[in-house]
Amino acid sequence: MASFVKEVLGTIIIPHSGTAGRGSCPYFGEQLMTRKEYAARLKALQRSHKAFLAQKNVKVRNGNGIFTRYVHPVVTAEHAPLFWRYDLDYTSNPRLMERIGVNAAFNSGAIEHNGSILLVVRVEGTDRKSFFAIAESRNGIDNFHFWDYPIVIPETSEPDINVYDMRVVKHEDGCIYGLFCTERKDRETPRTDTSSAIAQCGIVRTKDFLSWERLPDLRTKSPQQRNVVLHPEFVQGKYAFYTRPQDGFIEAGTGGGIGWGLADTMEGAVIDSEIIIDDRAYHTIKEVKNGLGPAPIKTPKGWLQLAHGVRNTAAGLRYVLYMFLTDLKDPFRVLAHPGGYFLAPEGIERVGDVSNVTFSNGWVAKKNGDVFIYYGSSDTRMHVATTTVDQLLDYVLHTPEDGMRSAANVQQRIALIRKNLAAGKKSPRKR
Repeated sequence: MASFVKEVLGTIIIPHSGTAGRGSCPYFGEQLMTRKEYAARLKALQRSHKAFLAQKNVKVRNGNGIFTRYVHPVVTAEHAPLFWRYDLDYTSNPRLMERIGVNAAFNSGAIEHNGSILLVVRVEGTDRKSFFAIAESRNGIDNFHFWDYPIVIPETSEPDINVYDMRVVKHEDGCIYGLFCTERKDRETPRTDTSSAIAQCGIVRTKDFLSWERLPDLRTKSPQQRNVVLHPEFVQGKYAFYTRPQDGFIEAGTGGGIGWGLADTMEGAVIDSEIIIDDRAYHTIKEVKNGLGPAPIKTPKGWLQLAHGVRNTAAGLRYVLYMFLTDLKDPFRVLAHPGGYFLAPEGIERVGDVSNVTFSNGWVAKKNGDVFIYYGSSDTRMHVATTTVDQLLDYVLHTPEDGMRSAANVQQRIALIRKNLAAGKKSPRKR
């Protein structure tokens, strides 16, 4: 990346010549590149970008036995095609300036399709607006390339101001659905309040990822809905949703927790009643907010669920990932709930536009049992962690639940220490 930036930035700027004449700008008196120089610099830019996209990923050594991290992010703002960002016409952009910048690429839905991994990436421009675009990789670990065009999401009668964090799921009805957050200005606030928003669940569906049909937004009794996920199978003959009811755009208020509700149809989906299946709890990783990540993975022992939890710190909100297991027949019934977080930001993952955040709304379970977990870090970039269904089941079924008190949790740890020391026939050291 350093060489990429050095090469690009080092070749675009042409020193001021102090003269006006052939090849100079009549308005600024600044020498411009000739067409030949422009072509050479563009070629260098394209060559560097191609090399960057071809970079191989490497496993991080000495993992925790649950999953394997990788050294490099899988999708970043720099992955965006040059023709998304630059006007590549010498006549209209003789300085080869970036015209429409990309700030971040994160919080991606994920699905396996035609032998490739597709990420439905939340791409954020430098104007703060997000849009969706598909990045594809054959191995799901590196070499992700964006498709030529972003996804065109049809608008409803009340246009979205911003859209983000799409969950994609292939439902047993034969369609692929995308559920995302649609954000609009809160009209009940004073005109001077330019930050209050209403968040709801937008719904689209597709069969080829090229054309997308917009369905009416999900309707519930909650003032705000974010992080809504569609269950991949019918339950009691109905479409089943994991919800996250909230009173406010940021604060959960009297709402919060991961909810569950049923709807008769996707074409005007309405949930009349929600129950909370995984609530917030004081002094835990999910004391402020929690929400489901991607659609669950079906296993012989239950549905594997990946979620995010939010707690407050002196440095602001901290987002981590956690897991639990629900019943095959009744997916709203929790069978196992390991204590603590499953994955938290480390190293560079802690740095970005919104620091100290890991967030996932996409994973892929392959037929051979491999699982690719895609997660965003600090609202800036995308990473992958790999594991297997067997490893995840081992984790959720054999990791102790949170004892909810320091005294209870220290007894759990002492029990583990005694077991290990006894197995090693080693006498404990005196304190």
